[in-house]
Amino acid sequence: VQLVESGGGSVQVGGSLRLSCAISGWTYQSYCMAWFRQVPGSERERVATIRTDGPTAYADAVQGRFTISKDNAQNVLYLQMNSLKPEDTAMYYCAAAPPEWTSCTLDAAYTTWGQGTQVTVS
Repeated sequence: VQLVESGGGSVQVGGSLRLSCAISGWTYQSYCMAWFRQVPGSERERVATIRTDGPTAYADAVQGRFTISKDNAQNVLYLQMNSLKPEDTAMYYCAAAPPEWTSCTLDAAYTTWGQGTQVTVS
């Protein structure tokens, strides 16, 4: 299984970015995926989760500004980020959990990770 993120970059305060995570080698039909972010020296933060059959969840800090979605036909996970703030600056990672995990908000479930893409808001 391989996850490859793209779409990061530098953006002004109030701007938007869309992150993508290309998924390969994963044949399960129903499973959890998530976006996490991490700033050096801080703990990793779960930003948004989605189960491939629909339900989503967001951290309070991004609720109403970020949208997680997945194109099941193309096998790509997205994170649309609007109204970006300086505190959104971080390395963003996509992650996947094996199908036996039914709770998408349990961080320990995520065992497959991408390499990360940097987002800088200034």
